[in-house]
Amino acid sequence: MTIKSTTETTATATPLQNKLEGLDNFVTKQLEQWKGVGTAVAVIHKDQVIWSKGYGYRDLEKKLKVTSDTLFAIGSSTKAFTATAAAQLVDEGLLDWDQPVKSYLQDFQMFDPVATDRLTMRDMLCHRSGLPRHEMVWYNSPRSREELVHSLRYLEPNQNFRSKWQYQNLMYMTAGYLIGHLRGTSWEQVVRDQLLTPLGMNSSLFTVQEMQEQANYALPYMEQEGQNVSIPFRVIDTIGPAGSINSNLKDMTAWLQLQVQHGKWQDKALVSTEQMAEIHRPQMVSDSPFHSKELPISTYGLGWMIDPYRGHAMIHHGGAIDGFASQVAFLPDEQIGIVVLSNTNGSVIPYTVAFYIMDCVLGLEPKDWTSTLLRLMGQGEQEVDQPAQKQLKETLTKGEAQADEEANSEKTSAVLPLDAPASTYTGIYQHPGYGELLVHETDQGLQTRFNNIDMPMQYVGKHTFSVSLVLFGLEMDFTFEVSENQPVPAASVSAPLVPEANANPIVFTRIQ
Repeated sequence: MTIKSTTETTATATPLQNKLEGLDNFVTKQLEQWKGVGTAVAVIHKDQVIWSKGYGYRDLEKKLKVTSDTLFAIGSSTKAFTATAAAQLVDEGLLDWDQPVKSYLQDFQMFDPVATDRLTMRDMLCHRSGLPRHEMVWYNSPRSREELVHSLRYLEPNQNFRSKWQYQNLMYMTAGYLIGHLRGTSWEQVVRDQLLTPLGMNSSLFTVQEMQEQANYALPYMEQEGQNVSIPFRVIDTIGPAGSINSNLKDMTAWLQLQVQHGKWQDKALVSTEQMAEIHRPQMVSDSPFHSKELPISTYGLGWMIDPYRGHAMIHHGGAIDGFASQVAFLPDEQIGIVVLSNTNGSVIPYTVAFYIMDCVLGLEPKDWTSTLLRLMGQGEQEVDQPAQKQLKETLTKGEAQADEEANSEKTSAVLPLDAPASTYTGIYQHPGYGELLVHETDQGLQTRFNNIDMPMQYVGKHTFSVSLVLFGLEMDFTFEVSENQPVPAASVSAPLVPEANANPIVFTRIQ
């Protein structure tokens, strides 16, 4: 498939634009090599947009091209908006970075009493709460944001409070909830009134339902059996402050200009220089899949990752949700900003393109990031193949995007006859933090239903079932607590829903 660009940047070339003369060809090759559907790329310098182009398709079937107006889900690139909204509250004296959340939300409670008493907005925004990801709590959950905040008291940490950086979407949801509470409204309304409207980001939206009502939006795609197929939009409104914004190049370039100009937009300060410096300042040493001599250390600020890139300061944040990926980055010393949006599940294109642009504008010899990323993931200097792509994508997306269903079909387990009647296992089980889990019989055997997601079960012995978590591309063993002395229904089911080290299984207790 030949990929062409749709260009809105036609002004006389500047010296910086001249440095990007190879960008069209590079993006085109990246789309072909990584089997991307569409992408949008923009570069700003200070208050000027020097590049803004769409490549490929927003709708592959209808051959509708990506433009600078095309809306994409930006995923966790949303987190910087939440942190900036918090910074505005600090400017106004409504919030203190280091005041315990409990002083603002009287009913707030964590599982760890120390975290209950001491957790602050800073702790939540730099991922040092002690909680592992607990993604299954919110993914596809029908519960409200307030209900999920209440559930935090039942979610066990796996690390001591403030001892380790651990990416945590529920903490960003809670930060957004607190921001709305302090304003007497919702997080969405605060971000709309305080950031999007003043910046002229009038195309940006908070839900995929709203996005689909617009004229120019990208469909989400993932690769299955060597072909890109459209997949359903993932509704993540409840966890919104962690990743629900949908935007386009025209809006995101305004957002980048605010960053490189230290909180100013068209000579008006939306955020103080002091608080912009605070969110751009390293708070915790973090993990990175890109660790190399070019990126020797990774840190996390407040809503931003802060790394040295080939000797230059770089501030950035990626995002991924089913069928979409993004990278928003800027070089603060050079006042250059980059945004790359993609509608291909778990795509690495936003990263390879952003790094290529940095090499060009910094006058560095462009690095072969495709081979480098594969080598970092243990694939070696080899041609890009599907297994390698999948491993790299899953690491970059950190489990946020819907995994390739093909992976599940390749897994096999020895299916054994049940050691007890099916009724021993069927029923409704509950965990106070995770909610209800249903086990029921179908024509294909027993099945688990959790957060409106159906998961097939295969018996592997000793009251244990291998359960296919299609959305994460994983299989996990669910073990039922069954009395060996009498044929009564199982009292509980234990599930390893938290994969991080030191995390305990989640135990659902029978309620029906």
